[in-house]
Formats: sequence, C-alpha cells, structure tokens
Amino acid sequence: MDNLLLGAFIYLMASVIAVPLAKRLGLGSVLGYLIAGIVIGPVAGLVGSETTDVQHFAEFGVVMMLFIVGLELEPRSLWGMRHKLLGLGGLQVLLTVSLISLAAWLFGLDWRIALAVGMVFSLSSTAIVLQTLNEKSLMKSEGGKSSFSVLLFQDIAVIPMLAIIPLLAVPGLSGGESGHGEEGGAAELLSHLEAWQMALLTIGAVALVVVGGYYLSRPVFRYIARSQLREMFTAVALLLVIAIALLMDVVGLSPALGTFLAGVVLATSEYRHELESDIEPFKGLLLGLFFVTVGAGVDFTVLSQNLGVVVGVTLGIMAIKAAVLYVLALLFGIRGSDRWLLFLGLAQAGEFGFVLISFCLQSAALPVELSKILLLVVALSMMLTPGLFIFFERVIQPRMVRSQSRDSDEITEKGTVIIAGHGRFGQVINRLMLSNGHKTVVLDLHAEMVENMRIFGVQSFYGDASRPDLLHAAGLHEAELLVVALDSQKDSLTLIDYVRRERPDLHIIARAYDRRHVYKLYQLGANDIVRETFDSGLRAGRYALEALGMHPAESERAATLFATEELKGIRRLAEVYDPDVPLVQNSEYVRLAREIQSSLEKAMMGKSRVRHDRSEEGWRPPGNTALDDDTGGADSSQVS
Repeated sequence: MDNLLLGAFIYLMASVIAVPLAKRLGLGSVLGYLIAGIVIGPVAGLVGSETTDVQHFAEFGVVMMLFIVGLELEPRSLWGMRHKLLGLGGLQVLLTVSLISLAAWLFGLDWRIALAVGMVFSLSSTAIVLQTLNEKSLMKSEGGKSSFSVLLFQDIAVIPMLAIIPLLAVPGLSGGESGHGEEGGAAELLSHLEAWQMALLTIGAVALVVVGGYYLSRPVFRYIARSQLREMFTAVALLLVIAIALLMDVVGLSPALGTFLAGVVLATSEYRHELESDIEPFKGLLLGLFFVTVGAGVDFTVLSQNLGVVVGVTLGIMAIKAAVLYVLALLFGIRGSDRWLLFLGLAQAGEFGFVLISFCLQSAALPVELSKILLLVVALSMMLTPGLFIFFERVIQPRMVRSQSRDSDEITEKGTVIIAGHGRFGQVINRLMLSNGHKTVVLDLHAEMVENMRIFGVQSFYGDASRPDLLHAAGLHEAELLVVALDSQKDSLTLIDYVRRERPDLHIIARAYDRRHVYKLYQLGANDIVRETFDSGLRAGRYALEALGMHPAESERAATLFATEELKGIRRLAEVYDPDVPLVQNSEYVRLAREIQSSLEKAMMGKSRVRHDRSEEGWRPPGNTALDDDTGGADSSQVS
C-alpha cells in the first residue's frame, strides 16, 4: 500500500469498529485489535507487505509503556522487587529455555537451532500482559506484581540473548536481512570498538540516564513549563523517550529497558503526572497499532499448509511455560488466584520473539522455513492470551474467591445498630455510634479488615451481611437501625430487599454509589440514602464559590439550598426511573431532569437576588441555619 493516508485510515477504521465491539462483548481491547488485524489483513487483504514495517514502528509503544510503568515505581519499590525480579524472573527464563530447547532437540533439531528456539519462546508479551493487567485492574495484585517482575527480567534477558545468537550460527545456513534492523543504523557506528570499550560505553550510557534524569531533567522541564505551551511539554516528553531509546540502541541495550529505568528515576519528580498524561495517548495508539499488525501478519497460506504443526507447537510451548510458572509460583509462595493469573497470563510468546527470530535469520541460526512456522506460533500464542485472561476472570477468579473464603464468625453479641460493611465509609458511622453510647454489631466480608479492627479494639464479625442467618444472629428483629455500607451495589440491594420484607418498620440508612443506585435503593424502601461522594463534592463546591469572592455565610446558604433542591429533584426522578431503560432513552426521565435543572437554576438565582436586595437594606445573613425548606412530601426518606 503506497498511500500513507489510506493505510492510516484502514488501520484506524478497523480499530474503531472492532475494539469497542470487543469491549462491549467482554473480550477486552487487545483481542479487539487482533481481530481487526486479521480482518484487514489475511481475510480482506486491505493491507499487505507494509505490515512488517508498521509493526517495527508500532513496537515503540512497548518502549513508551515501560516508561510509564517506570514512572509509577519509585526506586525503593523497584529495590523491593529484587528477589522476584532475579529469582522468579531469572528461574523462569532459565528453566523455560532449557525445557523448550530440550524438547526441540528431542524432535530432531540441531542443538544450536534448538537453543535459539528456546530463547525465542522463553519471552512473554509485555505489551499484551501489562495492557490487560491494567485494563482489568490486576496490576496491584500479587499475581500482577509477580508477572511484572518476570516481564522486566525477560526484557533484561534479551541483551545476552542477542549476544549469544551469533555464536549459534549453523554451517550451511545463509544469513538473511534482519527485519528489525537490529544491527543496522546507529549500532554500526560503534561496531569497531573493543569489548572493554563497549562495556565502559554501556555503563556510561546507563549512568547518563540515571544522573541526567535526576539532575538535568528538572531544570529542563521547569524551563519548558514557564513557556506555558502544552505542546512544548508534550514535545519534550517525546524527545526524552526517543533520545533514551536511541541511546540504548546505540550501545546495544534494550530501548524498553532504558526508558523503564528513566521512568523509575523520574518517579519522584514533580513533573511525573504531566509526563504520564502526555505520553499515554501515544502509547495507547502505538500499542493498539502493534496488536493490529500482529493479527494482520498471520500468513494463512503457511498456516493452512502446517496447521497441525503450528497448533501443536503453540499448545506445547504454552503448556511448558505454564508448567514452569506454576512450579515457580509454588516455590515463591504465590497462592490462589494470583498463581493462576501468573501462569495463565505469561504462557504466551512475546513481541520480542519477532525480534529474535529476525536476528536469528540474519545470524544463520534458524532456517527460513522453520522461522515462518515460529512466527506463526508466536502470533497465535499472543492471540490466545486474551482468551486465557477471560477464562481467568470469569471462571477461575470467582471459584477461587469462594474456595478461599473462610467460615463466618459466630456472632455472640447483639446491638441496637447493625452496620453492614466496615470500610472507609462504615468505619466513620461506627465510630460516631460508639462514641455516642450506642451498641453496634459490625459485619464485614473482608477477613483482614475484621482482624485489623479487632487489634484496635473494635468488635466486628466476619461474614456476608446479606445472609439471613447472620442477620438474625446479629439481632435483626431487635435492632432499631440498619446501616448498609457495602461496596457491592448488588449485595446492598439484595440485603435491603430482604430486610424490608422481614422488618418493614426498621429504619435503613444506605450508602449509594451513584444516581442509578439511589433510585434502586429508594424503590426498595431505604429511608435515608447517602451518595458516597455527594457531601464531599458539595463542600468542594462551597470552597469554589468562596474562592470566587462569595462570603462564607452566603456559600453555606447556597450549598444548603442546592442540597434541598437536589433532594426534591432526585426523589421525583426516582419515581420515573426504569432500570430496564437507559436514562437517555427514558423520555419522561429526560424531560423531568431538564425541568428540575431549570427550576434549580431559578431557585438559586432568586435567592441570590433576595440576598442582594436585603444586603442593600443593611440585612446580614445569619450563620449556619437549620434546613427548613420543604423536603418534598410526607415520606420521611431522604437522599443526599
């Protein structure tokens, strides 16, 4: 394809159509990109030989991703990972290379070719795994941290692999051109240096990244920030990443590793968030483009001719890698769902496999026909990975949560107040109740939270508050008040539905996540409903009014009036809310919402004019006043 604009249009159009659809079906964005690539490549033939060149460019997204990951890690955190980085990561690479090489040798390959194959498949996909872990909020889990340690060591391991591969040249095989150009360009400028000179240069380059990143970056960023030109800061951020990647490439190190190191150095910088926000869009687009090229690069002709071999080798490689990771997870004490996440998530081959295969061809370490099959195996294993994450999320994780849950505590006390959920929301309520002499019974489904509260002398019980037997044991029929402070919207609705049927007279105070949750709680009969962010947002709004020149007493009255009008409006909207109809498609809801907003603006402006007129007559507003506005009917339920 010679037309650059047409090519960009095809790649972007395929992504825009496939990725939102895949996300909507719960398949994840990575699988959406891969499917888009298959459609525009092997299926429709809209892209062709330029896919490889595009892939080389898009691989820079991996470099940017590791820079952003580094920005989120302080040096102290990286030092704390050293045991898993060297132990777990090092053993994974060593054992995987050994086992895959042995298997390849047993199937009749020359030992040099077998070792090259082992190194190619020992690496996993940093792009797919980190993207999916972040997308599914698994990065902070033990399995996510362990996966990152392994991936980081693999990136480091690429450097000695590139040094070893030329030594594996097989007599009779002719070296080809490296599709990735690893030995061309800037690296050739230093090819005449002695080994000790290259070593010194490499150490100097790493030192330059560390020292320069710590001492030189701040004055530069400060200078650019004074220009108040956002595009200049974006340009400097890109320049920084590209310069470090180029420097690492010149001295023969991994560009991804170099930018990761730079990110760690800048993790304590006051410009960290600005850098991250500037790089993030480029990283996302390039990674998405990379995944599309993986799908587009599948050679269906070679695949159809060697279907059994490709599928068999792919499944075999993934099984060996999963087995190695499973054993290492046992040795390093990684338990439960985190163990599954580790060995399912890293079982595939990775994007650096394409680099190593190209380099092996150039170094005469792999025959051309075998390399075509290996490229398909790498691509196919990467395409299977999103499915493994879906399997983990929908099958493994729910089962592990159920199997790991401990038996509920025996509830030996009863109180006038039952509090379901003792997180940051429920804790405040419980402390207020206790400090005012009320006896509470706290139920929480987080065992660690319960144990920690007991250390501080707060009596709480482990158990699912939505279970009828636990509610009765906690004194449901004797209690005067139920506070529902659960994180799960579904569980809170289930609990209130049961309690309202069992105790129609019980006063229920419920925590709500958003308006939709408010409406559902209201319809189930909760007496007082508190949106978890409403009060803090209202207080911030008061500060904003005062910052714009309004007197504190005036801002207090404005906030009180706003809260009162909001209460009236949200109760009216709850009457017309239909959970089966999207809000924007509920015509009565939309009409009423627009009417309420108009009434709110008129009420606020009317009060403002009254206060202005009275102030001209010498009237001064009182301090905090009780809320004496009409709350909207005889029903005592409140919403805030």
